[in-house]
This record gives sequence, structure tokens and C-alpha cells, in this order.
Amino acid sequence: MKASELAARLGGTLEGTDVELSACGGLEEARPGDLSFCKDPKHVKLVETTKASCVLLPPDWTHGAPCAVIRVADPNHACMKAAELFAPPAPVRAPGVHPTAVVDPSVRLGANVHIGAYTVIEKNAVIGDNCVIEAQVFIGENCTVGAGTHIYPQVTLREGTKVGRGVILHCGVRLGGDGYGYNTTFENGMPKIEKIPQLGIVELGDGVEIGSNTTIDRARIGRTYIGPMTKIDNLVQIGHNVKVAGYSGIIAQAGVAGSTQIGTGCLIWAQAGISGHIKIADGVQVGPQAGVPQSLDGSLKYVIGAPAMSMKDLAAITLAPKMIQKTRAELKALKAEVAALGKKD
Repeated sequence: MKASELAARLGGTLEGTDVELSACGGLEEARPGDLSFCKDPKHVKLVETTKASCVLLPPDWTHGAPCAVIRVADPNHACMKAAELFAPPAPVRAPGVHPTAVVDPSVRLGANVHIGAYTVIEKNAVIGDNCVIEAQVFIGENCTVGAGTHIYPQVTLREGTKVGRGVILHCGVRLGGDGYGYNTTFENGMPKIEKIPQLGIVELGDGVEIGSNTTIDRARIGRTYIGPMTKIDNLVQIGHNVKVAGYSGIIAQAGVAGSTQIGTGCLIWAQAGISGHIKIADGVQVGPQAGVPQSLDGSLKYVIGAPAMSMKDLAAITLAPKMIQKTRAELKALKAEVAALGKKD
């Protein structure tokens, strides 16, 4: 694709040679024929040394570039749109049921549904129109899958799971496993551990996307709920009866303990740990590796550290040892000065 055509599609302005472009690449990895982008002047050195044939830059960029430039309001978003234009066509999954799939006669399949090899769908499940169920998927009894959903290989939906419309479940997702629930009593001084029945379900709203090998436990009673348009990364653990209101993001290796409620538009960063039976208000961000032991009412929109606190408080705690060392050194020097003055007297 010519740079001029791409600029027109992105609503940008081309400066320089009308080069041929065929792919996107980062500033450091890009090769001739690639498109790259930059929106932050702190990366000016990367722009100056890139081998990309064209770079997307904001209108107020004044540092120049060694190649053609397309000026756009949001280079990051424009590069995403360009990548969609360059991407090869997605694999086409023809409607139909693979001969090795096991689909109970009671299952209701919508129009234009694809069921891949060795997939198992148990009785009374409902699969909506235009769904793609890839190979080796397990869908248990009484599950429902909304129209336009794409389920990648080796996903498990335990019995009763409800999946909304337009959902994407990546490889290895597990929905509806038992939550971690045990009751411990003592008999003759010895612990007796009994498993608490997990009788609820998992429900996903429309437009949810869940990354590979993430697990979401069924509710003890009622439902574990992930609200619409929530995006969950790989390797996330969500406990029983958790409720995410929607339009939120949960990043890799985060863990949310049972019965916690997360508001609308929240962002839980990687490896954060959130205790059970607490509430996180709308719009709150929990920073990477933060530990949240109690509810967050929204008075702080970003917390970090363990226990979670404001950036200001974390900075104060982090700097405290250095300030103490500095104060001790200053006190030692002051004592030496006083001692020296005493000798003169």
C-alpha cells in the first residue's frame, strides 16, 4: 500500500516520499517497507535511527525523521488501524460440525456455527448464531454461548456457564471450576476439613475477552459475574462470587479473592493481589504488584504498594531510610563542629 493511500485512510497528512508499505514494526525493529509510530518526544533518538520507511507522528512533532512521515492526531491509534489493514486474512471457519466432535442431540445450535475437531458439547447447551468453537473445547451441560462468540482450542466451560455475545475466549481458559471453599472443624484435636459445595455459575457479559489460561471460579451460591466489555489478560485468577461491573481491565497474573466487587472502568495491573469481600470503587487503578487488603472508596484513583497506598505515601516511605541516613550524617557533622568549637574555647 502506498503511503499516500494509507494517509488518506487514516485521516493524516503525508510528508516526504510516497513509499510502499506492507507491515508495521517498532522503531527499533522496523525494516524498509515497514510503518512505525511515535508520540512521545523522549523517543526522538529512536525516530532518528529507525530503518522504517514511514513513521506516524503527531502534528506538533518538531524533531524531524529520516523517512516519510504521516502526521496524525493519535499515532498509537493510527498504527493500530494500519496494522488491521496490513494483517493477513483471518482463517475461515466454515459452518458445520467436525465428524470427531461429540455434540449431544439436545444441544441447540444457531445458524452458521462452526464446531471443531474433538470438541464436546453436553446436553441442553445452547450455542448462538455465528459462533466459532475451535478444536478440543469442552462445553458442559446447560451452558449458553451468545451469538458471534469465538472460543479457541482447549477452553473449558463447566456446567451452567453463561457466555454473552461477541465474547472471545483464548486457549486454555477455564470457566466454572469450583471456588476455594472449605470448612475446618476439630475432632479430638485433629482438623476435619470439609469441602463447601459450589452451586453457582459463571456469567460473562457481552464483549468480554479473556486471555489464555485464565481461570474464573463458579460462585458458591448465585453467580461470579464479569461485566460487559471487560478485558482480562493471560494467567489471571478470579475467585468465587466476584463481580466486575464492566468496562474494566485485569492484567496478567493478578488475583482477585472471593466475593470482591470491582466497579466500572477499573484497571487492575499485573500481579496485583486483591483480598476477598471488599469493594473497589468505579475508575480506580490498582498498580502492579499492589496488595489491596481493604475496600477502596475512590478517594484515591491510583494505588500501589503493599498494603496499597497513594504514590505520595509510597514515595515518602521509600525515601524515609535515605532521609534518616542523611539526617544522621548531618547530626554527626554538627556534633563534630560543636566539639571543635569546644576545644577552641
